[in-house]
Amino acid sequence: MTEGLDEQDLALINALQIAPRIGWAEAARVLGSTPATLAARWRRLREEGLAWVTAHPGVSRDVVVAFVEVDCAAGARPAVLRALCRDPRAVTIEESARGRDLLLTVITPDLPGLTTFVLDDLPRVEGVRRQRTHLAKEVHRHGGDWRLDALDRQQAALLRLAARRPGPGARAEPPPGAWPLINALAEDGRRTAADLARIAGRNPATVRRQLARLLDSGFLSFRCEVAQVQSHWPISCTWLARVPASEHERTVAALKTLPELRLCVSTTGDTNMMFIVWTRSLADLLRLERLLGDRLPWLNLVDSAVSLRSAKRMGWLLDASGRSTGEVVVPGEPYA
Repeated sequence: MTEGLDEQDLALINALQIAPRIGWAEAARVLGSTPATLAARWRRLREEGLAWVTAHPGVSRDVVVAFVEVDCAAGARPAVLRALCRDPRAVTIEESARGRDLLLTVITPDLPGLTTFVLDDLPRVEGVRRQRTHLAKEVHRHGGDWRLDALDRQQAALLRLAARRPGPGARAEPPPGAWPLINALAEDGRRTAADLARIAGRNPATVRRQLARLLDSGFLSFRCEVAQVQSHWPISCTWLARVPASEHERTVAALKTLPELRLCVSTTGDTNMMFIVWTRSLADLLRLERLLGDRLPWLNLVDSAVSLRSAKRMGWLLDASGRSTGEVVVPGEPYA
């Protein structure tokens, strides 16, 4: 097993962040490699849990996104974590250094669905002591937008051209009969129509048409993820902030210029903005805090907490080192 990621690994992952389903021949032309070399490198990265491409329902305006802080009874965190990792509504789960034991990103089809999760189901998980919920009013930046910054501008532009497709969240429901394809693409977002037909034991031409309808619908969002500890950006920090309404748009625009920004959301609650950054070191957090203080003097940083470990990221279960286990609890799948 390799240790960490070299520059060629990072370049390939960055390329797939921009164009998750690009063919190896086209990717090779952009990266100055060969299709066989890229395919072999990607196979190794996937097998070692260092990077993966997944698909999930896009965040449309019809779904509800919330961030739920969970406090656990003494010694109960591992059991609570295991229970919540099996729930497709809790798409991402972070273990926090302070302020809360767990931070959940929860996505439900509607507000009643979130109500059921927060008021009915979550309190029944043995070991959950308290929870606090922040509803997202608007998602300005999500994890699928974050980039490793391992490519030059020309390479990135060529890949963006290759990746053109309908934006995620164009519709709230998938085409009829699409869930088997969605589940298979969640496990490997680079699967072709031939791969999907073989898995399903169905006619390749039929699957090709169904896949084309699904991709054209805009229901799915594709992303290439990376094991954070090996990414050269190993530190994750969540900030809760207050922003005057008159400065909201300017604040979002400024935050979006930060290469460290993974997530930026306007929220309800005592604070009205939450953002997550990935940095190269703990010292970078202090640098960022000073930078924000200079550029955005009206931004009141109320709380910050470093993530100790990610147990689940957009449905993928991770091991203690942050590598993928290969197991996926598909976000958005009908919940029983």
